[in-house]
Amino acid sequence: MSPRRILLDAGNSSLKWAVVEGGTWLARGRSDYAELSVLEADLDARSECFVASVASQVNEEKLGALLDAAGCPAVWLKSEAAFDDVTNGYCDPAQLGVDRWMCLLAARARRRAAALVVSAGTAMTVDALSGDGSFLGGLIVPGMALMQRALQQGTAGGAAPGGAWQAFPRCTADAAYSGIIAALCGAIEAQYARLAAREGVSPACLITGGAAETLLPHLTVEVEHVPRLVLEGIERAAGVWSR
Repeated sequence: MSPRRILLDAGNSSLKWAVVEGGTWLARGRSDYAELSVLEADLDARSECFVASVASQVNEEKLGALLDAAGCPAVWLKSEAAFDDVTNGYCDPAQLGVDRWMCLLAARARRRAAALVVSAGTAMTVDALSGDGSFLGGLIVPGMALMQRALQQGTAGGAAPGGAWQAFPRCTADAAYSGIIAALCGAIEAQYARLAAREGVSPACLITGGAAETLLPHLTVEVEHVPRLVLEGIERAAGVWSR
């Protein structure tokens, strides 16, 4: 019988989790680190627990204490030099964020072909995976909230909060918001073009993260939205630990 697994994606600003049993996804949840108690209902000492974390040390300690109290010792996953047919081309493979590595593993499981893997969270990462499963490298770009904050703090007049997308903005708030969207989409589309030129084919493009739905209407390349991509990668890695 397949084990019951608790998969935890500990991001910079929030925790996402899923419960999987026998290949069936039974539950999913999300919370910020001030409200971790909402996770308790899904914790079960009989379950295997796997964590991919890019959270701060303080938030990791909070999560670890909660898991220990529930009798759920966890495997804290790390980036590796290789997994199955995916190879990590980072100069120091261990330095690659484990969330990015999980996304690459999940993308490869979905598509055995060249793929651009985008995670639009606190920061946005845009990672290139070749047709043979080699991680070629990727970009890290400040996410929407970070860009907005930088404009507010770094310019004399500041950038008004809010704003809406406009092709030709005529107020500061709209100009800042539309510029942020254009910058993020431009990074994705530029890397897509580079990967297509290298591989000689149009790659798949997978996007996940909290800002994915905001960016989707503005992208000119074909994109698949996969909200649980990190969790899918954790589940793939967990299968090896459970053998």
